Amino acid sequence: MPIVPPTHSVERSLRRAGAKIVVGLDEVGRGAWAGPVTVGAAVTGLRRPPEGLTDSKLLTQLRREALAPVLADWVTAYALGHASASECDELGMTAALRLAAVRALEALSVEPDAVILDGKHDYLGGPWRVRTVIKGDQSCICVAAASVLAKVHRDGMMAELGEEHPDYAFADNAGYPSPVHRAALEELGPTEHHRLSWSYLDALPKWRHLKRIRVVPGPAGTVSAESAGEQLALGF
Repeated sequence: MPIVPPTHSVERSLRRAGAKIVVGLDEVGRGAWAGPVTVGAAVTGLRRPPEGLTDSKLLTQLRREALAPVLADWVTAYALGHASASECDELGMTAALRLAAVRALEALSVEPDAVILDGKHDYLGGPWRVRTVIKGDQSCICVAAASVLAKVHRDGMMAELGEEHPDYAFADNAGYPSPVHRAALEELGPTEHHRLSWSYLDALPKWRHLKRIRVVPGPAGTVSAESAGEQLALGF
């Protein structure tokens, strides 16, 4: 099935509503077991994009790596923000995504009037004017550009971490589940780059004691236990 190229349609609608500078945001690393969650921010204007631009997940690694430097020169502005594995554990995934996104937006050389955010959930919120777009990384040019730039950069970061911890094959799996990654965790346990609130630790009896649970205040003085990316039912 042919890939439908992204367009400036959403950006044009925001511009008609008064936004002069529109930035696309996309995240990578949300479901990884190790490494940061990364948010890319890209401002592209309304120019024709480089050929082949689409959601990074639909591109081969070679194509992404070839396209990223072209995009870096083509975009009006771009920046990347990260929330570390420990910040994901401490804050929970929604707050970690917002932290990474704010860091990316604050690092931009221009101040956006509106944000196109990939997905259906607005994890960014005010003071930014946000338009969420499901599969925006496939349909919106600025979001697709952010997607590729963020993916290539985070993959490079994980490859560097893989040199420190070769048994986990981070260069191949970017911190996501894989047979080699699982086997290394079972034998060696998590590294300092692993997210300790993730449920993979539940399946590792030898290392289950390292599981990190966040206790957060609830209504009327109650408490609840929350793991980044999931809710856990525990007795208190």
